[in-house]
Amino acid sequence: MTAETAQAGNGGADAGDGPRWRPGEHILWRYRANGGDDLHICRPMTVVRDTAELLAGWMAPGTVCVKPELADGTPVHREPLATRYTKPRRTVRSRWFGTGVLKLARPGEPWSVWLFWERGWRFKNWYVNLEEPLRRWSGGVDSEDHFLDITVRPDRSWEWRDEDEFAQAQRAGLMDEAQAERVRAAGRRAVEVVRAWGSPFRDGWEGWRPDPAWRVPRLPRDWDRKPERCEQRSADSGAAGGPRA
Repeated sequence: MTAETAQAGNGGADAGDGPRWRPGEHILWRYRANGGDDLHICRPMTVVRDTAELLAGWMAPGTVCVKPELADGTPVHREPLATRYTKPRRTVRSRWFGTGVLKLARPGEPWSVWLFWERGWRFKNWYVNLEEPLRRWSGGVDSEDHFLDITVRPDRSWEWRDEDEFAQAQRAGLMDEAQAERVRAAGRRAVEVVRAWGSPFRDGWEGWRPDPAWRVPRLPRDWDRKPERCEQRSADSGAAGGPRA
């Protein structure tokens, strides 16, 4: 499947919940810091498909992104787990290393599905990122990561990922017991989709390829700008329907 075959739609159940984008347009896919309102992850992406059922975005290799690191410059993943979520942080710009990633998200669903490839377009795996349902605004979509994830292999086997970080986030006070149980429940629903081999796993996205004419999106200076209040109200109304399994 090529970019030309990914048709955009307008209309549908969530057509009024926020802006819509055409294939090839650029958006920002952002995440708020846990336990606060500040944005600490921003990834410029190219829209592949945007319909009432699915938003698909492509992050090309070498894309300049924003990510968090500790205030002393230590990469987050290299900090011991006991202090990973308590030491001061800052945001830095960094290029996305390795091959690109395709992200798929359905409206109101508390996870997105990411596809990874090895060099030469050999498919590697799906990655279910548990998170808040995406909120649209004029420049892209916002969410908050929920630490716990699921890896799904080409043979349809799966496993939980980052359970240690999920537990540590609770100990650090970034997630209370009630929210942790909601995240676990969302993860169990995602596993049910995997076991049934439902969408998007069955939809053939492993064979997708980006349009070679697409240019790599640039990271804007105001990557952390706040959505207008009217945009936020629209996004909130779109999330009110709750997650769909």
